[in-house]
Amino acid sequence: MTQVFSFPSGDPAELENLSPEDRKNVEFLAWWLENGGAYDKLQSTAPQTLSHALADSPVGQLGWNAQLLGPNLDPDYVLTNTMIYWLTNTAASSARLYYEDFHATDKPTEPTTVPLGLANFAWDFHSIRAFAERDHKNIVSWNVYDTGSHFAAHDAPDLLVDDIRGFFRRLR
Repeated sequence: MTQVFSFPSGDPAELENLSPEDRKNVEFLAWWLENGGAYDKLQSTAPQTLSHALADSPVGQLGWNAQLLGPNLDPDYVLTNTMIYWLTNTAASSARLYYEDFHATDKPTEPTTVPLGLANFAWDFHSIRAFAERDHKNIVSWNVYDTGSHFAAHDAPDLLVDDIRGFFRRLR
């Protein structure tokens, strides 16, 4: 995985022993949810409204993707990503995933036990190990890199491939 979405539970005690770096990661998470997380909020509450708009206009799909992907990716990558959604008409199903996850009633109540590996890249959401260990009891590898982004397969493919291979080597 490139992100482990284990968040604070709301218990103030679990924040007390966090490192200064992890405290900054929690602050960033709070900032993102308040200021930058419109994608998650919209897709988890009203995916069909968004879906109709994106399915109706290739320019709308490009605008949505370009803003989401940001200015640091090359235009060919953004255009290719957008065209995959447009030509396959999958804006609705990709948005719907957020809605289904948000409204799921059968979420796990116990920590997972399946082997988990993290390859966390520099310019992406930074997972917090203390929360991940609370939610996942079989963390096999946890690597944080000083380069790469949310799009590591594009901008740090060698690191990502090496990390995945290393994870599976440990499971042999």
